[in-house]
Amino acid sequence: MLLSRLAALVTALGLSTLAHAVPTHYPLTVENCGSTLTFEQAPSRAVTIGQAGTEMLYAMGLGHTLVGTSLWFNDVLATYKAENDQIQRLADNEPSFEAVIGKRPQLVAVELEWMVGPQGVVGTREQFHELKIPTYLMPSDCEAKDNLVGADGTRLEAFRIDSIYKSISQLAEIFDVQERGQQLNDELKASLAKSVATVQNKDLKHSSALFWFSSASLDIDPYVAGHKGIPDFMLNTLGVRNVVQSNEEWPTVGWETIAKANPTFLVIARMDRRRFPADDHLKKLQFLRSDPVTRNMDAVKNNRIIILDAMAMQASVRMFDGLETLATAINGYDLPK
Repeated sequence: MLLSRLAALVTALGLSTLAHAVPTHYPLTVENCGSTLTFEQAPSRAVTIGQAGTEMLYAMGLGHTLVGTSLWFNDVLATYKAENDQIQRLADNEPSFEAVIGKRPQLVAVELEWMVGPQGVVGTREQFHELKIPTYLMPSDCEAKDNLVGADGTRLEAFRIDSIYKSISQLAEIFDVQERGQQLNDELKASLAKSVATVQNKDLKHSSALFWFSSASLDIDPYVAGHKGIPDFMLNTLGVRNVVQSNEEWPTVGWETIAKANPTFLVIARMDRRRFPADDHLKKLQFLRSDPVTRNMDAVKNNRIIILDAMAMQASVRMFDGLETLATAINGYDLPK
């Protein structure tokens, strides 16, 4: 898999190769989601609130700087398990403010603004900054997005893949590992191109899809991917239409409405988190095949159901493996004319 290759690459780079990288000049100033961050040196103690940031740092060989992680949807990739086992997990979901600052971090990397932001469940950025703890918010969750509208925020413009590359480049500069960051971005861009090539000869102009993330309860409307978010980007990249038109990140939509749209493919999230019953992808499958509304959908009757890790539906390095899995699955189906 892509991330396994990246881990091997970081090892292969070695100190001799890294010596050729242009070093970061400190103090370093970074503009990040409306805040100006200043670093006097590369952080040696970091906490992550969000799996995307955790695995991004692992992919750049920066696991040794982590002193705490939190907000996990999937188990860590096997490539990083031994390293991850040595780092304290502050919480499976959101950590307390006290737990984060208790690790004395020199950087807190945050995946989602509803964790650390104006209404952050962990705290506000100002609370951290008053303690001289910089918070780096992933640009994918703040740029052209209003996180005060809708349960998980509302996209003002379509998600841009460049926001992931930007996070990697900025974090690489903060930690003074620019060459690793550039190499990671190059690998991700190559992976994206490979996924596009996988379906380039597939006629998908009449195809559509729905991403089902989870449900608070299986007997109520599901959380599905909105029109301008990360899954929508994945579908558009492959030439598939998202049947959901809401600009909210993860709106709830009724199954009767979804069945009427009759998507060609159903993409469901597999996660190791168990916050809601439908976090279990096996329960999702059971529901789809037994519910009187969903069992008659074309995608269910023809078993065009694709399972992706929940983190592959997020703005993360794992999204690129998810896109490759999605492209391979779509390419393997015989579609109606």
